[in-house]
Amino acid sequence: MKSPQILFITGTDTGVGKTVFAALSTVYLRQNGFRVAALKPLCSGGREDARTLHAAAGKVLSLDEVNPWYFRLPLAPVLAARKEKKCVKLREVVAHIRHIAKQFEVVVVEGAGGLLSPMGEDFDSRDLIKALGAMPIIVCPNKLGAVNQVRLVLEVLPPGARANARVVLVNPMKPDAASRTNLELLTEFVESSRLRVIPWIKI
Repeated sequence: MKSPQILFITGTDTGVGKTVFAALSTVYLRQNGFRVAALKPLCSGGREDARTLHAAAGKVLSLDEVNPWYFRLPLAPVLAARKEKKCVKLREVVAHIRHIAKQFEVVVVEGAGGLLSPMGEDFDSRDLIKALGAMPIIVCPNKLGAVNQVRLVLEVLPPGARANARVVLVNPMKPDAASRTNLELLTEFVESSRLRVIPWIKI
């Protein structure tokens, strides 16, 4: 049996459109006949992101399978967990994702915050990407500064993941001069086949 593909949706920051892109990707894969699951392993401050992915995947999993670690305070997950006297370890998250992945062809995993935002005790999204052998998809607002932000994220990815990484620029509601030129400038550093621009979408 072919190993499932794991797509890891990360971003240049929090609130950049990761959930929207993860949900749209999940729906697209379903519509094209793939058996797909969408996971948001860690949430803090609310489960809206997890609920959105739960619905996008057709509720093939329970909400607690989509989001097994939820903490109430709107802080980085590692801090929110500590406030509840809990801790999340890398091996636990990897084991959960791999267990779910056995049932599907593709698993879309959304990280929390930016690539290096601490998720649990001594790990972040970069560590998860490496442990899972996942393909990273970097979501970034298409505005002034995007080229720098994307290059910084690519620079700190593990070499194998960097070579496979995809970049998605999310246009603002009203594109400006930077929005119209960032893609062309990025092609000087990243192959054009790994770059995409999508319109601003609210779900």
